Amino acid sequence: MSRISTNHEFVERFTTGTVGLPGERTFFIQIRGSAGLSSVVVEKSQVQALAERLRTLVRELRASGNASLDELSLQHKRDQEPLEFPIDEDFRVGIIAMSWEESDQRIIIQLQAMGDEQIVDLLDDEEALLIEDAPELVTASIRIHQARTFIDRAEFVVNAGRQVCPFCGLPINNDGHLCPRANGYRR
Repeated sequence: MSRISTNHEFVERFTTGTVGLPGERTFFIQIRGSAGLSSVVVEKSQVQALAERLRTLVRELRASGNASLDELSLQHKRDQEPLEFPIDEDFRVGIIAMSWEESDQRIIIQLQAMGDEQIVDLLDDEEALLIEDAPELVTASIRIHQARTFIDRAEFVVNAGRQVCPFCGLPINNDGHLCPRANGYRR
């Protein structure tokens, strides 16, 4: 079976969101673009890492002058819309890669499905042809203002979860929390 690869060259929306209650949430990255709608499942830590790396990349682009002033000056909008329905999981993300395409003035984000334990790198399409069950891949070309919108939304979604214990840093459930730093005293 050959690899299923989806390429969103013109992205209308690149966002993150959750389904479920805090403590039991499933995180999604959703892309609406030229290839339709893609919804992939990610870990909370992957959303945080992607947002932080995008923030660093935008800062580097501004400092280096590799991005055009037109791109850098576009205002980003606050994305408060829910994820688009139906939310059909395409796959669970294992590897996320990101690069800057200076000729197109776009950030390229590649989301590869979890694959065989032997596959630990992001595969290009030629390498994927050599592997029988190569993991699925979704590629999105986003603009700088879309990256900023994603960063804002990611911070909001990640912080909307359970409160964190000020003593041990573990999440506090609705039914309480047995804090190891307080010798199990329930707060």
